[in-house]
Amino acid sequence: MPHRPEPAALNSNALGLTESTIMGVAGTAPVFSIAATTAALVASVGVLAPASLLYCGLIMFGVTFAYMHLNRLDANAGASYAWVSSIFNRGLGFLAGWALLVASAMFMVSGTVPAATATLALVSPSQVGNTTAVTLVAAGWLILVSAVVLKGIKLTSYVQVTLTALEVAILVVIVGAALWKFHAAPVHPLHWSDFDPRSFTPRVFTLGALTAIFFYWGWDVTVNLNEETRDGSWVASVGSLIAMLVIIAMFILFAVVALMTLSDREIQQANTNVVLAIADKLFPKPWSYMAVLAVMLSTLGTLETSILQFTRTMFAQSRDGLLHHRYAHLHPSWDTPWIATLVIAGFGLVLLFLASFIPTVNVIIQDSVDAIGFQASFYYGLACLACAWHVWNSERTSAFKLVVFMLWPLGSGLFLWFIGIYSLPTFSITVDVIAIGGILLGLVPYWLNRDKASRTPQVQPVNEL
Repeated sequence: MPHRPEPAALNSNALGLTESTIMGVAGTAPVFSIAATTAALVASVGVLAPASLLYCGLIMFGVTFAYMHLNRLDANAGASYAWVSSIFNRGLGFLAGWALLVASAMFMVSGTVPAATATLALVSPSQVGNTTAVTLVAAGWLILVSAVVLKGIKLTSYVQVTLTALEVAILVVIVGAALWKFHAAPVHPLHWSDFDPRSFTPRVFTLGALTAIFFYWGWDVTVNLNEETRDGSWVASVGSLIAMLVIIAMFILFAVVALMTLSDREIQQANTNVVLAIADKLFPKPWSYMAVLAVMLSTLGTLETSILQFTRTMFAQSRDGLLHHRYAHLHPSWDTPWIATLVIAGFGLVLLFLASFIPTVNVIIQDSVDAIGFQASFYYGLACLACAWHVWNSERTSAFKLVVFMLWPLGSGLFLWFIGIYSLPTFSITVDVIAIGGILLGLVPYWLNRDKASRTPQVQPVNEL
């Protein structure tokens, strides 16, 4: 495979399989995703929520298989940007990477605001409704997490392992207690028939999928870190697969627990605090506040992975000349794209300031969830189609490859694009402008840098898959 010239090299061999997997799990913000979107999912599909997460998880497996295959072809920190550029063209590849940049930047608000409100709920409950206090605490967390990422991938991985271990431990305690207390008399009795695909109408399934996409977004940080992972072409691929298996199990199990523990009214009243509502029914205060701590840890962990995805994608695009070369500069001691890290931190602070004028936190979170879901559907779909096209043209050597690396990703990519298009009329004008305009805005830097960009080499087939 042709060698891509690099101005500098990231800190290779810094991560192993365990860290790669934990990064993938943390990237989806398990507790935050559960807390923020369970109510919306149950409102859409009712007791079919666990099944909706299962079948949407199978669709996301198509994306996982595509990323695994493409990562084996080219372990590139740019991930979907690099692969789509190589297989289709640089323009589509750049927009795939740009969509990830926009989605990650938006998460600087939807990730830091819940972390701030959770922090205030623990240390100063009277300030939770104070927009200024929430904004200042959110800005503080953003600066702190950015500093950790800036300092180096090893420190980042140590912090991530600690945050995720505590978050998952709390979630296991809550789930275990709920199953023990409510298994004999659940509020919503669940049956195996609730997992029957025939229970869904096309409209109900589509409504559930709109929410489920956000549940699963973010696991692909494992492949953005492939150049910093030992044997990144293989370990990052396996890490993404294990992470997806863990994530699907966690989400389905918690959806079951939420339905067993809470009534429809309690779920809707809880809104973005479903985890706390369940904990309140299981533990006396202040022990129930472990749910608030879990949400805080979850959002901070995913904030870290979002910054990693942003900076590694920007680094790869800059390395290829499609963005200014300054963003490919690595810190001489820490081997991190430090200018790109400062850019996302600064941009996040500006967005936080602007978001402080929005009257409610729930509106901020819901608008960003909708826009991020659309942008994730766009770049995940492009990567899936690129994988299917490459396998069809270059690697039609076995039925296994045709099914797992072509047909499955092809179906997933087309479905994700359908969901993205279908969702647009359901969004507000503001969300539509951000979702579509954010991607189209990428045409400006692409046009300005198109003649300076280096030619992206084509990915080559490998025999190991």
